[in-house]
Parts: sequence; C-alpha cells; structure tokens
Amino acid sequence: MKKPSGAAAFVAALFVASGALAQGMLLDYAADKVIKKFTTSTCDELKAMKGEPPSDKQKMAVEFLRNDAQARKTFIDKIAPVVMNKLFECGLIP
Repeated sequence: MKKPSGAAAFVAALFVASGALAQGMLLDYAADKVIKKFTTSTCDELKAMKGEPPSDKQKMAVEFLRNDAQARKTFIDKIAPVVMNKLFECGLIP
C-alpha cells in the first residue's frame, strides 16, 4: 500500500481550506444581508416582518447555525450590535 504523497496531502489541505474559506464567505454574505435589512428597514417594517414565517433559505441557515457552534458565534458576533440596537430603538425588546 502506498502512502499518500506530499502533493496529494497538499491538494487535500487546499480543498479543506477552500471549503472553510467558502463557508466564511457565505457567513459574511449572510451577516451583511441581515445587517443591511436591519439598517435599511423602518421600525414599522421590522414589526410587520416579525410575524412572517421564515423562508426556506432562512430555515436552512438557522439549521446550519444550530449545528455549527463556531459559525454561529462568528455570525452572531457580527450582526448582534446592529440588530440589538435597532430592536431596542424600535421598542421590540425592553
């Protein structure tokens, strides 16, 4: 049985790194989308959205974040200040 060559190990490491990079890019995109939604929406729009059911994409994103603690932390750390301040300003949290 042959041992994997250095080149094969390097290629495998690149695939893992590119997957992590792609995941990070998707998290950044999703976080930026949420931040934009909260910065451009009025309080009345946010109150109206509160009762709407989540889209299929939102459900998939939430499920992903439930299953990946590091991704969840990164996402929440990025969106929390903007979202919480807007919710507070709109009277949606005490």
